[in-house]
Amino acid sequence: MGALSIRKVRKSYAGVEILKGIDIDIEQGEFLILVGPSGCGKSTLLSMIAGLDEITSGDVFIADRRVNDLSPKDRDIAMVFQSYALYPSMTVRENISFGLEIRKMPKAERDAAVDRVAQILQIEHLLDRRPSQLSGGQRQRVAMGRAIARNPALFLFDEPLSNLDAKLRVEMRTEIKLLHKRLGTTIVYVTHDQIEAMTLGDKIAVMKAGEVQQFGTPSDIYRNPANLFVAGFMGSPSMNFIKAKVCESGSGLGLEMESGGERFAFPAVNGEGLAAWKGREVIVGIRPEQITEVVDSHGDDPRVVRQSLPIVLSEPTGPDTLLLVHINGAKVTCRVCPDFAGVPGEKMALMFDLSKVVYFDPSTEQRIK
Repeated sequence: MGALSIRKVRKSYAGVEILKGIDIDIEQGEFLILVGPSGCGKSTLLSMIAGLDEITSGDVFIADRRVNDLSPKDRDIAMVFQSYALYPSMTVRENISFGLEIRKMPKAERDAAVDRVAQILQIEHLLDRRPSQLSGGQRQRVAMGRAIARNPALFLFDEPLSNLDAKLRVEMRTEIKLLHKRLGTTIVYVTHDQIEAMTLGDKIAVMKAGEVQQFGTPSDIYRNPANLFVAGFMGSPSMNFIKAKVCESGSGLGLEMESGGERFAFPAVNGEGLAAWKGREVIVGIRPEQITEVVDSHGDDPRVVRQSLPIVLSEPTGPDTLLLVHINGAKVTCRVCPDFAGVPGEKMALMFDLSKVVYFDPSTEQRIK
């Protein structure tokens, strides 16, 4: 076992099962993200790791020690909350050192710990201020400093950035990632923001309705989603889903398509599992960045096809322009260079990189492999 092991953990409230058998293992120093929509059970799971909520069945191990029956103070954890949870009457210095004082740490050691943490988080100039005199980002740094000072076996973050504005969220995300790299600590981090999940985590557990839908690295989850939910939840803009009938095309299989009254077929790239689906409908998953303006760098790659389609809508974002087209009745988002973006109402030649396309069973919503 490693830094954290969650074994068949279940949680029920008044006969309603909230968590339905969670199994997760991470090693020392890894950054685990629990991500999913509101109500999926991620915060409940974090509370049970922390000891703030009882486990109905299953086991939680922290640093190879079973902690089911231990109180929060005996689990060697530190928690950073969404609301900061700072003492308003205390200075920053006092907020950081308070937990150490409760644990009877000598004053000289407490002062050294506060100075070390303040230097790491670059808040030395804030030590004599009170929380009311701090910005949201500064308060979050102090909350993190209080956790770091404890030097626990496990850090727990409960949506710590959700109260910050968009720009500050990006800045604090970078700070947390740099902090993790510098300290090498083990972190469990709850968020509903899939961008935070992708940028921060070494491992991600994507949750829905009390179950882990997929557990793996950010790259694996993004490139190889296990089902329709994971594919649609991870990524911004989200993956495009196009219902298409599998047909014969030349010496292989193809996918029947229609847009603007014109019919065409795409080759069923990566379609080894589609042989049994000939003549039936599947869901084709393709990400916006795989549909771009035509560039010549792909040469004669058979996995890259070109098709002119009517542009329905254009959304400039600055570095990219998102174009909306319709294929088989589905709204499909394309990510193109602004200099080459087509005008709504006109056709534009688009390039489809099918090398990473994925397929799903419409009835089970599971990946077809």
